[in-house]
Amino acid sequence: MERSDVVQYSQMFLPTIEALQTLGGSANIDELNERVIRVMDLPEEMCDVLHKEGGTQTAVEYRLAWARTYLKKYGLIDNSARGVWSFAKTFDGNTDGLTPDEIVRKVRSISIRARDETPVDDDLENDEIDLPDEAMNWREYLKSILLSLEPSAFERLTLRLLRESGFTQVEVTGKSGDQGIDGKGIIRLSEIMSFHMIFQCKRYKGSVTPSEIRDFRGAMQGRADKGLFITTGSFTTEAKKEATRDGAPALDLIDGDALVERLRDLGLGVNEKIIRDYEVDEEWFKKI
Repeated sequence: MERSDVVQYSQMFLPTIEALQTLGGSANIDELNERVIRVMDLPEEMCDVLHKEGGTQTAVEYRLAWARTYLKKYGLIDNSARGVWSFAKTFDGNTDGLTPDEIVRKVRSISIRARDETPVDDDLENDEIDLPDEAMNWREYLKSILLSLEPSAFERLTLRLLRESGFTQVEVTGKSGDQGIDGKGIIRLSEIMSFHMIFQCKRYKGSVTPSEIRDFRGAMQGRADKGLFITTGSFTTEAKKEATRDGAPALDLIDGDALVERLRDLGLGVNEKIIRDYEVDEEWFKKI
């Protein structure tokens, strides 16, 4: 299946609203993406098409980000600083008469008025004039840096990430013939319970397949309580299902997007830059 065969973002507007309603009015990006895919009954082969060759984001994820951006600019949904989406305070939940064409028309008219010149980028979805709110340049830049790291440097970064996340006794153990196991550690819960964990960190552009998940699970048997698979790439739909398959030990997955967000949250190589702006109140001067 080609990228041109993937459902357009405008067709995702109403399913996104429906998905958010079924999730109780709030959801993080992963929860919302999965529910929209279920609401629209999108085929697995479509969900696995990458937005860019060699990239980490699927075309469906990219267009879902566009859908959320349009709905936000239209005033229907909003997101918190921690990436949780919910309905806007001004939205009463009524979608009667609401059409994708109307949302696109209004948002584009607002965006065009806000700019004197409209930049053109053939890579943007349908010649859009901006990037989705969630597709900020720093994320892609950070991914490119991660991909350029030497394998040993990426392993050291993984160790730091896990330690900062609360793991102890973390070490790299990977060696040839170790079935993809790169390291191990211990996670302690409430100072009462602890779990032994093994991890695999894959500096990779493509998608991790179900067979790789099965191989990693097989290597985990009898050696640890939990397994963590970290990649700079993505996981196919089938790989995600395999990781949580009934009757098999569940594996935790961290893809490129989640890795970038975790590094940001922990302040590892990502610094927050606050820009102060001012708005002139013209009406105030008229009342003088």
